[in-house]
Parts: sequence; structure tokens; C-alpha cells
Amino acid sequence: MARSKLLKADVLSVNCPSRQILDHISSTWGSLILVVLLERTFRFSELRNKIEGISEKMLAQTLQTLEQDGFVLRKAYPVIPPKVEYSLTPMGKSVAKHMQELTLWIEKNLAQITENQKKSSKKTKQN
Repeated sequence: MARSKLLKADVLSVNCPSRQILDHISSTWGSLILVVLLERTFRFSELRNKIEGISEKMLAQTLQTLEQDGFVLRKAYPVIPPKVEYSLTPMGKSVAKHMQELTLWIEKNLAQITENQKKSSKKTKQN
């Protein structure tokens, strides 16, 4: 039996696959999908309605990517009309909790961040 070679992860290395995974979970749509799926299992249309601004194409692509990474479970039912549900795997729940903490931190600090942005914008215009 062949042993699989363990990869040493180095997210700072341009050639490390961990960087691509980081991109999948930290993208706007990836992180929002993960956070929403922490609530419960959703159907595609429910996710599309819940996450304002996401197109059907982007939702489908992002769900497929997160499923390939092992974060999202897609369950299709053999019924007409088609019924497909999306939920988090245990690994998906683990990473989604971290993304949720980040989104809560952003919401908590939003006023200060936007104030900093305004100050920075004024400085740029003055120069």
C-alpha cells in the first residue's frame, strides 16, 4: 500500500495549495456562504435570497468550490422538481466558526473602520 506524501503547508508560499484554499474561504462569497450555512441547511434559492448581491452563477461556483474542498455537503433528492440542499461538513463548521468571529468583529468595529477610511480619504484629497 502506497503512503500518500504529506504536504507541508506554507500559506505564504505562492506554490502552496493552502493559499488557494485560503482564497476560497476568505473570498467575500465564500465567507458569507460559510457563515450563513452555520445557521442551518439551506436550499439554493434560500441561499441566493439570504445573501444579497450574489448572482446565481457565483453562488453555484462558490458552492461547488467549497464542496470540492470538503467544507460543504450537497444533497440532491430524486424528486421533481429537483430539490438540492446545502449544509456544512464538520470541517466546514470548524472554519465557518472562525469566519463568523471575523464577521462579528467587523460589524462590531464598523463605525471606527469607516471613520478611519473617511480620515484617510480626506488626507489623500488634500495631498
